[in-house]
Amino acid sequence: MATPPAPISKAGTKRAGTRKAGTKGVPREHRRQQMLEAAAEEFAAHGYAAASLPAIAARVGVTKTLLHQYLGTKEDLYVACLVPVGDRLLDAIRTAMGPDGTAPHTPLRVLHGIFAALEGRREAWFVLYDTTLPAGGEAARRASEYWTAIDGLAAGGTADLLRAAGSTDPLDADALKYVWRDLVATLVRWWVKHPEQSPEAMTRRCARLFAAAATLSPEGGPSLP
Repeated sequence: MATPPAPISKAGTKRAGTRKAGTKGVPREHRRQQMLEAAAEEFAAHGYAAASLPAIAARVGVTKTLLHQYLGTKEDLYVACLVPVGDRLLDAIRTAMGPDGTAPHTPLRVLHGIFAALEGRREAWFVLYDTTLPAGGEAARRASEYWTAIDGLAAGGTADLLRAAGSTDPLDADALKYVWRDLVATLVRWWVKHPEQSPEAMTRRCARLFAAAATLSPEGGPSLP
């Protein structure tokens, strides 16, 4: 099973149980979408284990029974929130990498794709990378499928970067995959805390950070063994 990035602190953990969208006379599909949006907020803020179905129902102004009628169990509800974000991120990463995985400036293209896919629903990242999912269940299985697919793309992309730099060491590639995964998680966490930053602004910021990092050299730092 793939391993998710390190747990990320979530902003805004106070439940908004008093904020009701109102559902009287609302078309069924629109009401269902309201429920999914409320559930995504709840799962993102509190994690699967602590998420409350009554709190989700209260956000929308419906009963817990009606929530079950529309979307099934808590696990069904989580999967319904998970699949759209998982699919969006996979599509964005694949598009950014290009058909052969060698699109120019691939790391920045991938980051921009991730930011663009999450814009307007940034909390969805915490739904996908939820470390509180019960082991062995459908929720954990489906999430792991997305983690594995994203890790596979990251492994291919980082190995290509190293080959271009003249390294074919498989341990280098494995280490860089872990660095990249945690870097992306950290950047998304920072971005969530700065809602004024657009995907484009974040991509430009990353370009500046990468350029600054590239200027570091052994001569300018501590001696290497």
